[in-house]
Amino acid sequence: MFKNYLLVAIRHLRKNRGYSFINIFGLATGMAIALVIGIWTIGEHSVDKSYPDHNRIVEIMQAQRPKGTAPGSPITYLGYTVSSALKPYLQKGYKDIFDATAIYTWPNDGILVNGEKSISRQGSWVEHTFPKIFGYHFLSGNAESLRDPSTALISRSTAIALFGSEHALGRTFKYNNKFPFIVGGVYADQPQTSSLHDVDFFIPLSHPSMNWLTSNTDFDSHSCRIFARLAGNVTAEQATARIKDICTPFNKHNIETYTVLPFEDLYLHYDDSNGGIGKGRISRVRLIGIIGVFVLLLACINFMNMSTARSEQRAREVGIRKTLGSLRGQLIGQFLAESNLVVLLAFVLAIVLAALSLPWFSSLSGKPMTMPWTSTTFWAVSLLFTGITGILAGSYPAFFLSGFRPVKVLKGAFKAGKGAGIPRKVLVVAQFSISLALIIGTATIFRQIQFAKDRPVGYDRAALINVPINTDSLDRHYESLRTALLNTGVVADMASSSTRMTAFYQNNWLEWKGMQEDQKNLTFRDIWVSADFGHTVDWTVLQGRDFSRAYGTDSSSAIVNEEGARILGFKNPIGKTVKHEGKSYNIIGVTKNMLVNDPYDKIQPAIFLGEGGHSLHIIRIKPGTPVRTALARIESVYKKFNPASPFLYQFNDEDYERKFISETQMGNLATVFSGLAILISCLGLFGLASFVAEQRTKEIGVRKVLGARVVNLWALLSSDFLKLVFLSCFVSMPISYFFMSRWLQNYTLHTSLSLWIFVAAGVGMLSITLATVSYQALKAALMNPVTSLRSE
Repeated sequence: MFKNYLLVAIRHLRKNRGYSFINIFGLATGMAIALVIGIWTIGEHSVDKSYPDHNRIVEIMQAQRPKGTAPGSPITYLGYTVSSALKPYLQKGYKDIFDATAIYTWPNDGILVNGEKSISRQGSWVEHTFPKIFGYHFLSGNAESLRDPSTALISRSTAIALFGSEHALGRTFKYNNKFPFIVGGVYADQPQTSSLHDVDFFIPLSHPSMNWLTSNTDFDSHSCRIFARLAGNVTAEQATARIKDICTPFNKHNIETYTVLPFEDLYLHYDDSNGGIGKGRISRVRLIGIIGVFVLLLACINFMNMSTARSEQRAREVGIRKTLGSLRGQLIGQFLAESNLVVLLAFVLAIVLAALSLPWFSSLSGKPMTMPWTSTTFWAVSLLFTGITGILAGSYPAFFLSGFRPVKVLKGAFKAGKGAGIPRKVLVVAQFSISLALIIGTATIFRQIQFAKDRPVGYDRAALINVPINTDSLDRHYESLRTALLNTGVVADMASSSTRMTAFYQNNWLEWKGMQEDQKNLTFRDIWVSADFGHTVDWTVLQGRDFSRAYGTDSSSAIVNEEGARILGFKNPIGKTVKHEGKSYNIIGVTKNMLVNDPYDKIQPAIFLGEGGHSLHIIRIKPGTPVRTALARIESVYKKFNPASPFLYQFNDEDYERKFISETQMGNLATVFSGLAILISCLGLFGLASFVAEQRTKEIGVRKVLGARVVNLWALLSSDFLKLVFLSCFVSMPISYFFMSRWLQNYTLHTSLSLWIFVAAGVGMLSITLATVSYQALKAALMNPVTSLRSE
């Protein structure tokens, strides 16, 4: 019996090759997109869940609100960086809720030197408990070795790069060509699903150079992160309740409390730029996931539409088979077998399409993705979905057509009825509503990105490169190095700074005469710069003057940005004195606001201190100089002053563009998936238009004989579909407006939802519909009426 069902199904597919292709390819495309999005979504949700005790690892974060606000008031900032002064309190009085705690400094690029060999890797200063908390797997040595201030831990890939072998235990290297360390352990590289996968070495916090951090007792000094492992059955909420107010009595400026959060949740649910929980990647993951569901739904709608439309033409076949003795159950089995065969073929094709497209999607999303060939859950869910789709799509012909009375069908008395096409029209409206929503959503994402990119940055980003000061020799010989670089003929100017022009992250409090009580809580981004900084970055000084080598007192001078001047409140800030960390600085200028941190956030107040920076050099290449030539000459100078270290640099404009990478990736993914959704919709529309034209062939022939023109027939066949698209516009646009307005609220500064987005999307959808339907409409309208009426 099953063999017979299969043979009939194959014959039916071969007889209707065009419709079979539309059904199989459309459904396969939707399934493939859903598979790719599913793999990506699962990958996002698996980040930081590979650690042995991932459900017990937490991070202690600080929450701030201004002084004077009542308990329970909304917090103004939630951040990773906390005071190291907290650690002794945790060790002494809270062992019942934390069985281990560890200080961890923000990773920095460091130079590791072994004889003539030097490499650049990212590493952190940590306590010996850190690798234990995260369950690092050691190939040799152990985490306990970090108790020795002269010992370090390195990853397997770092050991191979630096020593030529993973067997590096006991070997010695120099950090930044300054501090010697002995390798006390080699650990396995962390997987890509770990937020710490790019941290390649750990050096001991007990080293004398870190005494400033380990001996800190000031709770207002935030300079590290603190991780912990919860004890027993303690929850993060219980731990928060216990330690929440430890620092509150010691804070001078803001009211600070501590919040304990599961580390495995931070990747998706914490946004570092906006300082809040629930604002992170999870909104993007959900958005892409919703797109995947919608695209799959479109493909299923297509499949069900085509299946039900074609099944009505098989009423006579049902009548004949019933006359010859077929039972209703056999007919139900036949239709369900055909439907499931089509879905199974589509699923096989979807697997092939997904496997072939994964490498491309991996590069597009910036995440490595692989097919879960060995996952039983994947196959079980996929096959279950395949079966459900096949049953739903085959249910109409199976249970409705199989119930026809053969006498009526064979007499030609069977009519589908006026309401037979209503379900298909509803599905078409749903289909185009979804497609239109995807178009509007994608346009809004790119409009938001462009809104941020169009904001004035306040300085000239082009031709700027950042070179880290990774050894003392570069810092000590700054003037000689600068002179040598200017003599190359390819450098317009050079300056030193404490931070990059794309990341002003350090902040502090200022004091000034006439300071109001509510201003004591405000912080300024503080940046130490050399006298040539302003000329190098080409900022705009609005009041006063720039730093200058001609003034010997500029080491005690400061320049504030427009926002900083507004916060200070002086009618004319030039000549006024402010105190920073106890030292007085004379304000000599006000510079135009510069966009350096989050491009979707407000400009923050900043103060530039003229004492010279010691973190990196900012170099401006002369206009018109070939980049390759300039870099070669600059590198040769650095090699003279720093021969043991590799020449590392970063283009400022490339660093700035990375700020948009997350939204751009999401926009690119949404564009691809929306385009494929429209393709699926058009395939279904093409098939339905062909079916309608085929049904009305004789009507068209009669109309032509009676004098109807081609344009009238084209309008007749196209109008029904255009009405459905008009209706889908009225359904989709308000819903799209509501959801995209809410999405834009995730950004402090955002674009508006302009009317032209909706108009353009609607006109575009109507144009696509018209182009798709017109082929079949014109084909039917141009047919010779003699041919269409011959059978009558």
